[in-house]
Amino acid sequence: MKTVGILSPGDMGHTVGQRLREHGLRVVAYLGDRSGRTRQLAEKAGIEEVSSYEAMVREADIVLSILVPAQAAAAAQMVASALKKTGAELLFADCNAVAPKTTQRIGKVVEDAGGHFVDASIIGPPPRQEGTTRFYASGAHAEKLARLNEYGLDVPVVSGRVGDASAVKMCYAGLTKGLTALCTELLVAAEALGVRGALFDEYRTSQAAMLQRMEGGLPGMPPKSRRWVGEMEEIASTMASVGLTPKFHEAAADMYRFVGGTSLADRTPEEADAPNLEEMLRVLVDDLKAD
Repeated sequence: MKTVGILSPGDMGHTVGQRLREHGLRVVAYLGDRSGRTRQLAEKAGIEEVSSYEAMVREADIVLSILVPAQAAAAAQMVASALKKTGAELLFADCNAVAPKTTQRIGKVVEDAGGHFVDASIIGPPPRQEGTTRFYASGAHAEKLARLNEYGLDVPVVSGRVGDASAVKMCYAGLTKGLTALCTELLVAAEALGVRGALFDEYRTSQAAMLQRMEGGLPGMPPKSRRWVGEMEEIASTMASVGLTPKFHEAAADMYRFVGGTSLADRTPEEADAPNLEEMLRVLVDDLKAD
């Protein structure tokens, strides 16, 4: 293994690429359809730009697809087209937050084009430190992806069945990001009703750890809210596929859609002076009143 392709080197992807480079691998990306910010992140991480999807699949041993859920299928189709044109041998890992059935459809597209497919899911923040982030893998070729354990990633293998790694992600993010959506809704309601101060006093008495989690985590959520809409929809689909209600996470998608429509979502992680929780709530309530 010498070269890894990244689709796409955004917030998560460029950090993954940088970590792989630091552990001895060459990392490449096709950036022709990416934003200026993504290009800057790729350059910062030392990721080499290639001229086309065809060049990427020829040069890479593995391609890691790390995108927003809505782009996952289209990206796989572009890679599949490149595989058909080049006849390249490639391991394609879909690392996106999508439902097991979505992953299975993506896998069929890649395998029909002659590629090898791995279902993968990322749990944790961008992997800047050891022990913070895991790339769960499943499918017949999961052990091949697990070779990245030698290059700075943590890749636990779940099973030999495509869909299982994605199922782990759906159930995990359903808790973490679902809880974030619930907390946001409750605090916006308390602000709108004029009882935030009294509620925070009660939280400090009986839910101190939860209040600390909200104060530390919620202000960083708005720049991610737009891409979390699709993730909540994929979780809702997962719940429905086993006979459970999708409504919890459809509502969470609505909450992120609301936050994503505000000026808070226009910020990038690189910007300093992010609003604190109280400032964030005031902006959200102002937008709520505007509706």
